[in-house]
Amino acid sequence: MPQDVTLKIIDREGILHEVQAPTDMNMNVMEVIRMYELAAEGTIGVCGGMAMCASCQCYVLNDVISFERNPDEEAMLWEAYHVKDNSRLGCQIPISEAIEGLEIEIAPEQ
Repeated sequence: MPQDVTLKIIDREGILHEVQAPTDMNMNVMEVIRMYELAAEGTIGVCGGMAMCASCQCYVLNDVISFERNPDEEAMLWEAYHVKDNSRLGCQIPISEAIEGLEIEIAPEQ
């Protein structure tokens, strides 16, 4: 039976939020951030999760997921601001039981 996973997300104001994300709704991290309104409306997920804007860039703070990026994600981050070695696009991180305990920080606006 699918279950929710717990994520720790630091918003752009530096506030830590511990949230529950459903594993049975085919969501990604960007959508969870929007669902919990952890970023101002219109500042995250601008492209709708197509890896075409980098507005959902986040920094992975633990080793729950890989820092490897798919080619679309790599290309978009190549053009983005505030990119670090641990940068990922939230829209490219699917919610699954494998990301239980993931800790991220939302990158500053582009």
